Order: sequence, then C-alpha cells, then structure tokens
Amino acid sequence: MKQSKRNIQRALPLDIALKIASSLQVLDLCSLGGCSRFWRGLCGSDSIWESLAKQRWPSLHSSLDPNTKGWREIYLRMHREKAGCAAEVVGFVEQCSLSGSIDVGDYQKAIEDLSSMQFSFEDVHMFLFKPKLNVLLNLVGLHYCIFCLEMPADRVMDTLVGCNIVEHKVHVKWWKLGRWFHGFRMRDECCSCWVSLEDLLTGKGEEVLGVLHRGAVHEVFRVEISVSNPKSTSWCQSTQGEG
Repeated sequence: MKQSKRNIQRALPLDIALKIASSLQVLDLCSLGGCSRFWRGLCGSDSIWESLAKQRWPSLHSSLDPNTKGWREIYLRMHREKAGCAAEVVGFVEQCSLSGSIDVGDYQKAIEDLSSMQFSFEDVHMFLFKPKLNVLLNLVGLHYCIFCLEMPADRVMDTLVGCNIVEHKVHVKWWKLGRWFHGFRMRDECCSCWVSLEDLLTGKGEEVLGVLHRGAVHEVFRVEISVSNPKSTSWCQSTQGEG
C-alpha cells in the first residue's frame, strides 16, 4: 500500500500537486498535509499560505515580519489573534444578554468592537456564523458584514445558508416618542416583530435593519433585541407610556 502511494506521488507532476493543494480550504489543506511526508512538505509551501492569508485578510501587508518564518506562521498567528478577539465579543454579548435580550447600545458596541479588531468576512464566517451560537451573535456578525464590510447581500445569504442559520430569528422591539397633536403629546408607541436573518437581507426586514443600525436616536428612545418568544409572533403595534 505504501509503495502504491509512493508510485502515485512520483507519477503526479509537482505543478499539478501544487494546484490541487492550492485549491483547498485551510482544514482540508492541513488534513492532506498529514497524509505523507510528500504532502506535508507541499502543503507547507509558502506560496499557498501567502494566498490563504491574503484571501482571508485582504488588507494584510505583503511584507513579512523579519521575526516570522513564513506565511504559514503569519496565518496561524493571525488566526489565533482573531480567535481571541472573537472570544471577547462572544463573552461580551452573552454577558449583556443573560436575560435573553440585549439593549441596542450594547449590540452596537459589539459591532464597533469587530470593526476596531478589523475582522474580515472570513473571520465572521468562521467565528460568528456558527449554528450553535446565540442568534444575537449571528445577528451581530450579519450587521457587521452589511454595514461595515459592505458585503453583497447575495454572498452573505449564501454563507448563512451554508452555515444553516438563515432561518434563525430574533425579536426586535422599539419605542418611539408620542407625536404632538394640537399642543398635546400623544402616547408613546411601541413596535415589535419577529425577523429572521434571511428577512434582514431582503426588503422584508428593511425597516427593522434600519432601526438596528440607527439605534436609539431622534424619536426612537429605546431598542431591544431578544431571543425570547413574544406573546404574538406577528407584526404588532401598540401604544403605551405617558399621556
């Protein structure tokens, strides 16, 4: 069997083998590298890891740090850094949503943190689009991709489908100051609805996405995002507050 593998490797042109390795994702590349000494050497090629690093982090500088051994080391170091940053964001959102809901101010802070950490689309895909994560974290990642990275909606949608989270839902509720009418202020308005991640990438969730992006400003004085079941899953609008 080992002899057969050696014969295949000898018969395979190096450029073809390199092309095969270059077409793989990181996990598959690492798996292939564990098959034999031949593939281990090929899958550790600096050109392959340079391409992977620049695909995942397009803004990554092309110049190598003199203290690093090559692009594979750069990739692994960057990955560990982003994993640590993601853990901070996950911990923050989970701490802020212990009751099952999160205030829009904390929600927006999580998005700002991702921006300051310079998360790429692949980082969000890898760390925040996991199906077992709290849907609020899926939502933070989606919002960041749309408004900060300005990713095309169809590409984000394909990724959500591939991660099996496109149908995950959140409940968004916001309060608006009552309008003035003939010198009297009307009661404050409370609006709420269920919305899926898919809805937010289509026209169906446009208003809700706008509320999440603007936050508590102007006539909207409070916004709350939750994963708990409201009394009604359909769109509702009610009035409450001061007369």
